[in-house]
Amino acid sequence: MLVISIKNGLKKFLNNYKKIIILGIGNELREDDNVGPYIIEKLNNYFEKKNLTQSSLTLINAGSVPENFTGIIKKQNPSHLIIIDSVLMDKDPGTIEFVKKEKIANVNISTHSLSLNFLIKYLEKFLSIELLFIGIQPLKLGLGDNLSKEVKKSADELIFIIISLLSS
Repeated sequence: MLVISIKNGLKKFLNNYKKIIILGIGNELREDDNVGPYIIEKLNNYFEKKNLTQSSLTLINAGSVPENFTGIIKKQNPSHLIIIDSVLMDKDPGTIEFVKKEKIANVNISTHSLSLNFLIKYLEKFLSIELLFIGIQPLKLGLGDNLSKEVKKSADELIFIIISLLSS
């Protein structure tokens, strides 16, 4: 997916948002599976450094237990939720794709104890939210805390796009 396509897709998704939560999922000790937490950490650093704390934005590093954050998500009652995770999609490493919620049950998410499909259905029982799932194809899922250069490059591009859209 081209950077312009990603930016346009996110811009369209964020149209008229009132409150957004970005949920980064992944195991920080499994190389490219750390992409969700990596993105949340970089976004947190940027917004804190620029003193751009926004009541309309919440960033959550859910690690490999996103179900532990359902209470916070319900309490915040966002209009929009973006979930970012590494996803085995049989694509080139670093490929970024928007996965529609109807297709989440069909993607292979490797390290989570609760399926994201179940998590989303649970949240939708309590909230009326717009949801976007962003999957990034990993190269490596072994033990380690470094992202592959392909996944890091894609993650950094996504971070730049998110910052540009939420800072304007």
